[in-house]
Amino acid sequence: MTEGLSPPWRLGLAALAISLASPAEAQAARDAETPGEFDYYVLALSWSPSFCAGRTRAKKSPQCAGTRPYAFVLHGLWPQYEKGWPDYCDTGVKPWVPRRLINSMLDIMPARNLVIHQYKKHGTCSGLGPEGYFEAARKAFKAITIPARYLSPRKPVLVSPREIENDFLKTNQSLAPEMISIACGRGKRLREVRICFTKDLEPRACGVNEAQAKLCRLNRVVMPPVRGR
Repeated sequence: MTEGLSPPWRLGLAALAISLASPAEAQAARDAETPGEFDYYVLALSWSPSFCAGRTRAKKSPQCAGTRPYAFVLHGLWPQYEKGWPDYCDTGVKPWVPRRLINSMLDIMPARNLVIHQYKKHGTCSGLGPEGYFEAARKAFKAITIPARYLSPRKPVLVSPREIENDFLKTNQSLAPEMISIACGRGKRLREVRICFTKDLEPRACGVNEAQAKLCRLNRVVMPPVRGR
């Protein structure tokens, strides 16, 4: 049989599966990867010391070896479907981020490459250009108040995901438990806090992508101390 061709019975099954798809599933397939066609945003707040502790090469980067005491930083603002997410959407133009705009984001995003990558992977799916996307990302970031105990800890913090969630809920009265989730990573370290927003950047319940059981099942996570001055 010629390589790359499927037997007739397999093609028939594929056609049957498509024909049996629900209208909602068919519409989702048509809308997939289309800029601006998504259900909500996730604001990802990364714990910078965990990133630095978990990657040998990163330890020499300005984020990890510099004098600035990075704590929670903006990882990104991610368009999401209720189940799944788009990425690297085709906007019809090269996904280029001006240097001026990159530099303007470095107060809350610790690396130029991160800024560029976030626009290419996620910003292109927002339906916004670079200026609009990073304006939205900054607005969402500023809408969240970081609990005082996490602003600049100088010693490791051992804490449960539920405790982190409760601290954010107490500090941000507009949030509810279904709007936030905690992700952990290597070394039982906190990776990030994820908070869900509508397209209009109002807090909302998260979809199944942010189900807590998928993101972190640990009873306790470690928050390495803040580096720098």
